[in-house]
Amino acid sequence: MTVSTLLICDDSSMARKQLLRALPVEWPVTIEQATHGIEAMAVLRKGQTDVMLLDLTMPEMDGYQVLTALRDEGLSCKVIVVSGDVQEQAVQRVMALGALAFVQKPAAPELLRQTLEDLGLLVGSGNGLAVRAAGTESAVNFLDAFREVVNVAMGHAAALLAKLLGVFVQLPVPNASLFEVGELHMALADAQRGDGLTAVCQGFIGGGIAGEALLIFHDSEVGDMAGLMSGFSSEYSEIEMLLDLSTLLIGACLNGIAEQIDVQFSQSHPIVLGEHASIDELIKLNRPRWKTTLAVEISYSIEGHPIHFDLLLLFTEDSVALLSNKLAHLMN
Repeated sequence: MTVSTLLICDDSSMARKQLLRALPVEWPVTIEQATHGIEAMAVLRKGQTDVMLLDLTMPEMDGYQVLTALRDEGLSCKVIVVSGDVQEQAVQRVMALGALAFVQKPAAPELLRQTLEDLGLLVGSGNGLAVRAAGTESAVNFLDAFREVVNVAMGHAAALLAKLLGVFVQLPVPNASLFEVGELHMALADAQRGDGLTAVCQGFIGGGIAGEALLIFHDSEVGDMAGLMSGFSSEYSEIEMLLDLSTLLIGACLNGIAEQIDVQFSQSHPIVLGEHASIDELIKLNRPRWKTTLAVEISYSIEGHPIHFDLLLLFTEDSVALLSNKLAHLMN
């Protein structure tokens, strides 16, 4: 039986754990892990890696850069991209860079098995178990688990926007942090006093999990975004754009989260802050619920256009325990 060497490269400990559990149990592989592209390249340059499961959205060095470096350095490794960025252009780009297949996160065991079979990587597999070093499945904390859930959700939201506008949306590594309400108030107040910001707020609730979503634009970029979306109507206003975009992005991101944690969110009507409410008023209204807040920040940008905007999801203190319970099966 031939034993292959598999490298799993993903910045999320939960994503790596999910992939380990999705692997065919009879596939005879030794497994190494990397948390970003620089670590992965150090392993790949040793020339002993047969197959790599590669994420795209990572700090330090992303998946696109790893594929480019593999090609430029003439290194041999069969690469399967496993990513939450499901934009059509993302799939096309990684295949053009030499990836053999693309698997959507979270990787379904059946689909991963079929992909490996199609690539001829399971030929000769026996009935043995994959060779896994002790401690390979490291513990996953709540913030890392939730960050990965958001990563998958933001990819679906970006794919909708990309298809709608015919653009490529550049995705970040999402930030997830716990804030005391005073810290959150100061951060949002500072942002509001910044270089002229426009924000749309939309409340959400489902399964006892509640919060507010904020879509935040620099004023100088609102017109550019409205221009991109103006195909809907010759009289398409900036306010209409903000409301439509918030409904699309916030709705898609919340739906992506809801599907993974098995809840259904309902959303309030979006409100343009500064028109009908300020960030200060938003904080004051929710202060009783926001003693400690789970804040998730996603910074989108549109390739080829001077457009950047942030999606901020703020979950109430009571929601954190409920989310933790929902994610327990993924963390353990």
